[in-house]
Amino acid sequence: MLAGVLALAIAPCACTASGRPGGHASRPARATAAPSPQHRRSGRPSVQLVVEASGDLLIHSAVFDRARVLGGGRHYDFAPMFTQVKPYIQGADMALCHVETPMTPAPPTGYPTFNTPPALAAAIAQTGWRACSTAGTHSLDQGQTGVDDTIRALDHAGVAHAGTFSSAAARTTPLIMTVKGVRVAFLAYTEQTNGIPSPHPWSVNRASAAQILSDAHRAHTDGAKVVIVNIHWGDQYVARPSSFQLALARALTRSPDITAVIGQHVHIVQPIRIINGKLVVFGEGNLISNQTTACCPAAARDGMIVLLTITVDSRGARVTFIRYVPIWVRHPDFVVLPAGTAWRTDPADAAALRASYERTVAAAGRGPLIQPIPAHLLSAARPRITSQRTGRQRKRIAPGVGGRPRWGWERRLVTDGDSTAVVRHARSCRSAWLRLTRDFGELQHISGCSAF
Repeated sequence: MLAGVLALAIAPCACTASGRPGGHASRPARATAAPSPQHRRSGRPSVQLVVEASGDLLIHSAVFDRARVLGGGRHYDFAPMFTQVKPYIQGADMALCHVETPMTPAPPTGYPTFNTPPALAAAIAQTGWRACSTAGTHSLDQGQTGVDDTIRALDHAGVAHAGTFSSAAARTTPLIMTVKGVRVAFLAYTEQTNGIPSPHPWSVNRASAAQILSDAHRAHTDGAKVVIVNIHWGDQYVARPSSFQLALARALTRSPDITAVIGQHVHIVQPIRIINGKLVVFGEGNLISNQTTACCPAAARDGMIVLLTITVDSRGARVTFIRYVPIWVRHPDFVVLPAGTAWRTDPADAAALRASYERTVAAAGRGPLIQPIPAHLLSAARPRITSQRTGRQRKRIAPGVGGRPRWGWERRLVTDGDSTAVVRHARSCRSAWLRLTRDFGELQHISGCSAF
């Protein structure tokens, strides 16, 4: 149910990739969203895009061993690990991931020199990610062969990529995708590669202000209306942005060519801040890994799926709102769970999930432009919302266009507790879904609202 409901708030993506050698599969472009009445009058349409971004796909040996079990011992299947968060990925207009580890056909290895089964690329595509950053700390663990094989695996799966390259020509061609009629560039960089030198100057993008600003300007010149920059940066296990992060973020957000800055690497969640009037996501934590308290802080099992609302109009493109889904990696099956809602259906891990949600929200923050999903945790003592329809009456609820009456359905949604939500709206199921998602993440518990 969750996937069907999320599609109401965040329409699914259909996008085309261009500007990348290797032949990414083309996808039909989405129709442009209907302009608001204000824009119809002015003739200047506004388009809103929801872009998803998430943390490290850090494939330790325990993770690929589990994928082998899920594949029946004959192949690797990573897709079931992402089933619980798949609706958030597929619900975005464009979904971006970060591939931390190289993928080659050689026998897989974990920390400290990673090699991941190429089957991960198929799971990425199946989950709904359309493009991935490949510039990270471990990009060069398998040398140029690892870079080339990773690109080959993603190309074969139909997933676009940015940050590592197989040739100098590829390095000079920015990844630009068309989403809802808007050309969106995705650029990716890393602060360091664990001391491993680049096989070639063009093998991996290094994070420097001059290089990123130059690339962003080129993407803008090539027709991109939105430019998203992904950076693998920061000090591991430190929530506070480093001096390098802050200095680079200040330089990048001053550029009119750059719309959004997002990042990973430190393995825990870092804050979302406004710098030079632009929202910066410093660190999304891990999306999946085998990091536990045996090696790392408890927060290493936390992460967030960030949903950037980007408005594109005659004034340009800007991030106008950020929502994020706190996630937690359950061990030993490595299923990625939405921490704010999964505790109700996973009682064995309820305390850990609630603690994870609280850690992530404390680190990422909240405010008028930044909100977690759900916005608040329900009390552990409070029964969850079952939302049965107790009243349904067709009635005149508001004046209509030209004085004609506007008719709609009134639905009364009640909880197992003592609260009642009354929704009066011409499309009341949609209103109920959006309201309960915003406040409690209760999408999947509404009955009687399958269509409207």
